[in-house]
Amino acid sequence: MSSTHRLTVAQARRIALRAQLLGARRPVDLVHTVEDLTFLAVDPTSAIAPATDLIAWSRLGSSYWPGAVDDAIADGMLFQMRGTVRSMGDLPLYLEQMARWPQNETLRGWLRENESFERDILRLIEAEGPVLAKDVPDTAVTPYRWGAEGWSSRRSVAEMLEALNMQGKLAMVGRKGRQRLWDLAERAYPRVDPVPLEEARRERVDRRLAAEGIARSRVPSRSGDGDGWWTDLPGDPVEVEGVDGEWRVDPELLERADDDFEPRTALLSPFDALIADRKRLLDLFDYEYVLEMYKPKAQRRWGYFALPILHEERFIGKLDARADRRAGVLNVFDVHQDLPFDGLLMDTVHAEVERLAAWLSLGEVRYARSDE
Repeated sequence: MSSTHRLTVAQARRIALRAQLLGARRPVDLVHTVEDLTFLAVDPTSAIAPATDLIAWSRLGSSYWPGAVDDAIADGMLFQMRGTVRSMGDLPLYLEQMARWPQNETLRGWLRENESFERDILRLIEAEGPVLAKDVPDTAVTPYRWGAEGWSSRRSVAEMLEALNMQGKLAMVGRKGRQRLWDLAERAYPRVDPVPLEEARRERVDRRLAAEGIARSRVPSRSGDGDGWWTDLPGDPVEVEGVDGEWRVDPELLERADDDFEPRTALLSPFDALIADRKRLLDLFDYEYVLEMYKPKAQRRWGYFALPILHEERFIGKLDARADRRAGVLNVFDVHQDLPFDGLLMDTVHAEVERLAAWLSLGEVRYARSDE
């Protein structure tokens, strides 16, 4: 049994930031970046930019252009699976899971009742090629039930397309505007052998820890990484100074815990993997964050789509901003400071905001507060 290592909070932070490719030495290749992170989160909210684009830009910088993730999907280098974009090289790790999906009996029953609906969609796409959801006739025998309003036949097409994607029968192959294009998976995915499910789960869990660097020993499951709701992580057991609980750390990153690490300033997506585990974020970085776009305006502290601001090895605030593409302006409503900024730190944050605007091809940054 491995002995328990002891880490300072500073060491733990460096491990997490190194794992998430947030040092001064940026990665240079999109596909390799996705492989190292294991996935990019998908969310279409574009108050500033869609999640996949913003997450990729925060790592790759100006070498990444908006929409490059969708281009890589269209070129067969990446694939999208509900809520995530992953490297096509990882497809064998998910094929067995796709073949067994879904485990939820209610959804399984709905799919059984709508086998004719599935056949209609697959025949349409086989004959006509990639289609948008709006061009798929709704022939559901039983409408899909969702949300508080109950039955909604309009949702049935979207849910069936998502289900067929999760089963490995359909693939997203690009976009037309903001709408996804769907094609038969057999025409989009390479012919590869699946990795057996248990072996695939072990590899995915190992890679998850490598991408997070350090995490609680027991974490919520995601994308079938483990059985049930929780996943026990491998790795070396560690204690973090001043932080309760059992932790696991990636062995390779543990060996580099005291290596030189050159940090930088970064603006992160609210859907960034470094932000996703709010308790871990509070424990390791002493940083509180909530995405407030679902809250009534009067209840928001930091703004509709505030971006976490990382400076060196600390989170220092939130950027409340929104892109006005028609006017060519990045509107900055506030820079919330978790600790007081001196002039140099404010200049550093402003420079990163300017880089964000330039990446979005917005010609002006407009601050609502004159003191900034």
